[in-house]
Parts: sequence; structure tokens; C-alpha cells
Amino acid sequence: MKSDFKALYTSAWAFMLACPLLFLIPVLVEFAQHVVEMQTGMYTGEEGAAAAADHPLRMQFGFAKTLALLLPGYWFVRFVMFGNDAVEARRLAWPAIGLWLVLAAISAAQLYWQMFGGSLPQMVGLDGNAAGLASGGLSLFATILGIYFTCWMIAWPLGNARIGPIRSFRIMTGSFWYAVALLLAGVLPLMALHYGLGYAAILWTPHWLDWIIMAFDSVVTGFLALTMTGSMIFAARHAADRKGASLLPDESEPVIISTPSEEAG
Repeated sequence: MKSDFKALYTSAWAFMLACPLLFLIPVLVEFAQHVVEMQTGMYTGEEGAAAAADHPLRMQFGFAKTLALLLPGYWFVRFVMFGNDAVEARRLAWPAIGLWLVLAAISAAQLYWQMFGGSLPQMVGLDGNAAGLASGGLSLFATILGIYFTCWMIAWPLGNARIGPIRSFRIMTGSFWYAVALLLAGVLPLMALHYGLGYAAILWTPHWLDWIIMAFDSVVTGFLALTMTGSMIFAARHAADRKGASLLPDESEPVIISTPSEEAG
């Protein structure tokens, strides 16, 4: 497990150096949201933060950011699983890109509902504490289910359609807590830093320093996108190795739709 914890961060660093333009896409989208937050007065203090939190433009850029955070689910998965190969990371290989787009569409729909949809418990008539408990229960169930679907979410960007949700569930059985530990290792340190920078900009730092903090925070978010995906990669690989399964497709050579040049990354 220790080696996988270390690989979460060393792989993210290696990807940033090998594919800097791909790494910068979520970073730039995050920074664009920060620009909107600056313009709406979010970092002028607690009152400004409360007033800007639900600003429509901020919410729209927030959704764009969540979509950008899905992108490493294709290129970073391929980078790690093909031995830190930058060329494989940038390739649009069939059927891998088609399979990943299905997963991305499902995730995007879920994210949109979470951000802009109504509360499902309230829609069925629950309110107050009952609605809160139901929402918490649904979130917990979705999180647990997502962990068991980890192999599915890693195999499809590799072009392996043989592993779907049911087979993923079977492979991940027995590796649940290992996956949870990796997820916490990949998310908590950078998430804590991300929120800490935000609170610092709102409560303590002068306005001129906020721009520097937000630029740094955007880079932190870019790494967080990779370590979140990385936790899934190494959890899936661990579970597959335990069960003697392969996450890679049978075909040794994928069909290439587009092969960007070495300098494009």
C-alpha cells in the first residue's frame, strides 16, 4: 500500500512534466472560476463570500470546472496504465475514447443534477430531518457503489469493454477498504490545502495577494484532479492483480483516431 500511496503523487508529477498542456486544462478552468469569484467580491470577506457563493455565473463556471476534472479519467488513466507513456495518454484510440465518453456523460449528468437539480428526497415528499437523512444515505450509497465500480471506470478508458459494472463489482470485492484508503490519500491532503487557500483569501490576506493565492490554488486543483483519478487507478490495479484479472484490452495495439505530436502535450 505504501508504494501505491507514493505512486499517486509521483505519477501526477510525472504527468505534469510529460503532458503540461493537458495538465493545464483543468488548471485554467479553475482559474477562470476564480476570476469570476474575484469580480463578484467573494474574497472581500465573509459577507462577500456568502453573497457570491450562489452567483449564477460562479455556478456555471463551477460546473465547467467539474467537467474539466473528468478529463484526467481518460488521459491520466492511459498515461499510468501504459507505463507513464505520454504518447498513449494523448492518443484518441478506439474504442477507448468512445467508452470513456459514455462514462463521462454519466458523470456529467450526475454532477449537473447535484448542482442544479432538485433534492430527490424532497421530490418524493420528505422534508426536514427526514430529507437530510435520506440525502445523506443516498450520497453514502453512491460513494460505496462508485468504489465497487472503480475497475469499470479504469478499464473503459483503456479500451477494455469486457469489464462492466457487474464484473467490476466482483473484482473490487475484497479490496474495498484498500480503495477507501487510497481515495483518502489522494484527496484529503490537497483538498485540505485547496480549502485552506480559499479561506485564507476570504478572511486574512490582502486583496493584492489573493490573485497569487488563487493562481497557486488552481495548480493545486490540477494536481487534485490527477490524484483523485490516480487513487482509482491504483485501487483498480491492486484489485485486478488480486483476482488475476487484466484491466488492459486484449488487443496489443489500439486503433488510433488521432496521434498528436510529441510537442503537443
